[in-house]
Amino acid sequence: MMVYMGVNIRDIIPAECVYVVSDLRELRNRVIAIDAYNALYQFLAAIRQPDGTPLMDSRGRVTSHLSGLFYRTINLLESGIKPVYVFDGKPPELKSREISERMAVREEARRKYEEALAQGDIETARRYAQISSHLTSDMVKASKDLLSAMGIPWVQAPSEGEAQAAYMVIWGDAWAVASQDYDSLLFGSPRLIRNLTISGRRKLPKKEVYVEIKPEVVELDVLLRTLKISRDQLVDIAILIGTDYNPDGVRGIGPKTAYQLVKTHGNLEKVLKLTPEAKFPVPPDEIRAVFKNPPVTRDYTLEWRNPDFSRVGEVLVEEYEFSEDRVRNALERLSRALRDTKQQDVGLSKWLKK
Repeated sequence: MMVYMGVNIRDIIPAECVYVVSDLRELRNRVIAIDAYNALYQFLAAIRQPDGTPLMDSRGRVTSHLSGLFYRTINLLESGIKPVYVFDGKPPELKSREISERMAVREEARRKYEEALAQGDIETARRYAQISSHLTSDMVKASKDLLSAMGIPWVQAPSEGEAQAAYMVIWGDAWAVASQDYDSLLFGSPRLIRNLTISGRRKLPKKEVYVEIKPEVVELDVLLRTLKISRDQLVDIAILIGTDYNPDGVRGIGPKTAYQLVKTHGNLEKVLKLTPEAKFPVPPDEIRAVFKNPPVTRDYTLEWRNPDFSRVGEVLVEEYEFSEDRVRNALERLSRALRDTKQQDVGLSKWLKK
């Protein structure tokens, strides 16, 4: 369980618009722009002790995110995927309310986690521990340091990471955005991959049942053509149900109702005439502008280099007390994966973008 931000349009995505990736090697040679914050929060939520406590070093610093980033990235490279991580910059002012609310939810979850732990309710404690995950600036810096040492490119977005990742796909520098959220489709990404960093066997919440999670690809053009709407209308649907920039949306209107209203009446303004009680804290055009014209940059380099074994050891073993043997073995896998990738004609060292 996690507290994810983003637009929830899952209910209006037809099954025929979702391609399930049965084997990661189907994505071989593809450059995938990974929403870094989204992935790191997934690692923080999933990589835990049985009672929900995250992995930590002897100084009490959380290391779950580094463990997930290190080993999962190597798995992706071994499948022939070329990952690039895209980090959030300064969030839009419109997002301030949502961020505050998420912080409050996490704080309340932390309190309930401690209560459940004191009562010996391990299952409940674990659920609340996952919700309470928090990513600090030090954790982000350590993640970037680790990626650089591994030879994996990362991009600093000026604002929303998903907007930057979508821009990279639109420009042709990446094949798809990887995120659990659907926002990249609203930002115009031609493709979204979900479950890329969490694929594998996962336990269902509150049940002793495990399911196999596989990556899913959604293509924007196919989705719009199937739903018989435009991207502008998809954005209007999102605004009706609620986004990070207007979390409440319109009360009583869910994804399916929003879809039918926008498809029938054409746009948000015409729908709102039918629901005069709907109130927006900001004009819808301001929300549209965030999705249609977000701040992005062309100043990035995509190059997959040989890992700096010594520097990886400094970050993981010396600084955060990872097992030296496990790190060494993983680095050998990383080196082989990068060598195999570089032997493919996939243009590894192009793209200095200004």
